[in-house]
Amino acid sequence: MRNGLFEKNRLEAFSDGVIAIIITIMVIELHPPVGTDFSDLASLLPKLLVYLLSFIYLAIYWNNHHHLLTAAKGINGVIMWSNMGLLFTMTLIPFGTAWMGENFQAVAPSAIYGAILLANAITYYNLQSRILATMGKNSAFVQAIGADYKGKLSPVLYTLAILLAFINPAFSQALFVVVAIMWIVPDKRIERALHT
Repeated sequence: MRNGLFEKNRLEAFSDGVIAIIITIMVIELHPPVGTDFSDLASLLPKLLVYLLSFIYLAIYWNNHHHLLTAAKGINGVIMWSNMGLLFTMTLIPFGTAWMGENFQAVAPSAIYGAILLANAITYYNLQSRILATMGKNSAFVQAIGADYKGKLSPVLYTLAILLAFINPAFSQALFVVVAIMWIVPDKRIERALHT
């Protein structure tokens, strides 16, 4: 224990294990087509696309979570519970993935998928805020995060996507892709801050 903070190794290892299990559950949900021709794969295309999108989201969260915990000086009880909140919302991703993959053009699955992504964004932002609070305003990592426009814009776009699902699920799904693209580009400021 240092400065009222505990070591973070167990939290990071546990989180990595949970994320690995989430990905495993998602891939187990992918079943081969009934036929043996390449054309039989066409019926699986929506499932494969949703799986790919969800896998990308999990990869984004894993990368950002890794950067966040690398920057953290340690953890406390509030951080541990905030991390559990994030992991809980992430465990809902396989459910949303399976439902939307099976019902690609339906309203409710797209809206629920958006709600799950919104919950992930909120719980990640909460965890990030709790960790940043332990660092001090002048730390290089806090400076690198800055105003965190992507972190604040994402929940707005997810909320819009949920509403758009009631007009046309394709609109909400397009927004899910836009947010993923927005996050897939790594922030060089954060990587530089980690190496200072």
